[in-house]
Amino acid sequence: MENIEKKTPLNDLMDTTMDKIRDMVDSNTIIGEPITTPDGVTVIPVSRVSFGFGAGGGDYGKTDTAHFGGGAGAGVKVDPVAFLVVKDGLTRVMPVAIPAAATVDRVLDLVPEVLDRVQNFVDKKREEKDIY
Repeated sequence: MENIEKKTPLNDLMDTTMDKIRDMVDSNTIIGEPITTPDGVTVIPVSRVSFGFGAGGGDYGKTDTAHFGGGAGAGVKVDPVAFLVVKDGLTRVMPVAIPAAATVDRVLDLVPEVLDRVQNFVDKKREEKDIY
């Protein structure tokens, strides 16, 4: 059985929407163009891209030439994630940190610092014990 795709106005609408999204989002959106400073440092932006779209429509009327009504929408979100910094042959990743928003996130961010402080306290107590 042949798979013949029936071309409808909805297909045209979705094709046009996807073409516009392709125009907005390409590989240069995720890994940006390198920027070279006068002192020889190269900075490359890295981003996270999220997008979505929806389309719908339908035929209405009971005449020989049915009328089509439809619509489409799309959204693109670009979030900076990090910068790759290349200097003297060494590459470093410099993340773009988003501040912790929720209490749980703040606590998780503080855990390493608290553990370091507790370890330092325990080490000091051991040293004092060894002195006496």
